Amino acid sequence: MKRIFFALCFFFIFASTIAFAADAEFIYSGSENYSLVERTDLRRYDNGKYSGLVVREIRSFIVCDGGIYDGDFYVSQDTVRNRQIVDEGIHTSIHSVFKIHNDGKLEMLEDNGFPTFRSFPTFPNQKIQIGQSWQAEATRCVDPLNKGIPTRMPIFVEYTYLKDEIFQGQEVFVLSAKWATRYGNFARTNHIDYSGDSDLQKAQGSHNATMFIRKSDCAALVIRDSVDETFFYSDGNQYSFKGTISLFTEYPPAVDKTKLIPALRRAELIDDDAAKFLTDKNPPSQNSGTKNIAKNDDEKNPFGTYNGEPMNTSKWLEPFGKGNSGAKNSDKKNSPGNDSNNPNRASVSVEKTSGGIKLTIQNLHFKPDSPELLPGEENLLDKIASVLKQAPKNKLLIEGHTADTGNPTGEMQLSVERSRAIAQELSKRGINPDLFLCRGSGSKKPIADNSTREGMAKNRRVEITILE
Repeated sequence: MKRIFFALCFFFIFASTIAFAADAEFIYSGSENYSLVERTDLRRYDNGKYSGLVVREIRSFIVCDGGIYDGDFYVSQDTVRNRQIVDEGIHTSIHSVFKIHNDGKLEMLEDNGFPTFRSFPTFPNQKIQIGQSWQAEATRCVDPLNKGIPTRMPIFVEYTYLKDEIFQGQEVFVLSAKWATRYGNFARTNHIDYSGDSDLQKAQGSHNATMFIRKSDCAALVIRDSVDETFFYSDGNQYSFKGTISLFTEYPPAVDKTKLIPALRRAELIDDDAAKFLTDKNPPSQNSGTKNIAKNDDEKNPFGTYNGEPMNTSKWLEPFGKGNSGAKNSDKKNSPGNDSNNPNRASVSVEKTSGGIKLTIQNLHFKPDSPELLPGEENLLDKIASVLKQAPKNKLLIEGHTADTGNPTGEMQLSVERSRAIAQELSKRGINPDLFLCRGSGSKKPIADNSTREGMAKNRRVEITILE
């Protein structure tokens, strides 16, 4: 009997130890730049009749900078014709900015419909054992007919911690997630998104997803969602979709600086000081200063310090190194590559940012109020293409900027068109067009005072970031 008693005691102690060891704490702590891919493979039924396969792929590149996620999203594939995917190659991005809290909840700061899944997954505030479940609210943006009008639907998700596993060489939590689509008068609150598609009246359906969550930071590596839902429109038509939605998180390769820096030297865009700056593991952040340069220029050290030296506009925002002239840093004031002395020459600055290596081109010559480049920029574009070829696997964000002329709508459109024009020119020079993400910011991000001619000239620029 004593043996049985001690054996039972040992068993209960051992079981309790195992149960305690199996407790898992879910805390989101992602801090890397990443790419999110959402792939849709759905069978579509119009009023109950099968109408074809919907294949759509949403891709994004998301930069994490100080806990803020700055994302560029684009629909890479949206139709199928003759069994071939239609894809234009150069993509105009849709910009979104958000925060992700430790429990996985996503807070939108600039909302243009992406990401489509928000606060998904959301984690419990206590430790969880395998087999246990919890519930949390999330949001899903839908655009069933691909009209370009996202509608935000609240969803109430039940999660279950299924098991631990090794996935792609990484330790992961495996979770299930189930929820019902309920929108309009199908929802208990009769929820309607008045900023969404006014023709979408209601929706219902079901989702059953499996997700692989990386243990180290609770980033969702893969989510596979089985879908069966129907959307009802004001004209009486209803559209049903059945199939899968898959989400993949990918991490970009680092830029090979052993190839990039020599290419920048050959193109006469950097010198020794700039090369050292680009290889520094902890470069200064340019973001807070450059956005408000006109306001902060008189403040004490508004740009912070780098290697103990105060950052300021004269050192950090002018072109690094040789520009287009071959001049050294010490010769900048007399350099024909500096547009403050010779407005007829474009200048290029190179800097390391949270998103990657950024090339800023000022004073490119376009036709007035047009994205068409004037003759004379071919040599500079050749040099830039030779540099970008050293990062053949990295996405390239091209962002156009204008001066403030009092026409924000026109400025935004022109900045988008000019970013695309530069992408097209570079693709002609051998850069894979599928690498380009084009964004326009109009006059929203000045780096100089718009009240002066010199400041306006600096604000008219195109930035190319090799994302990593």
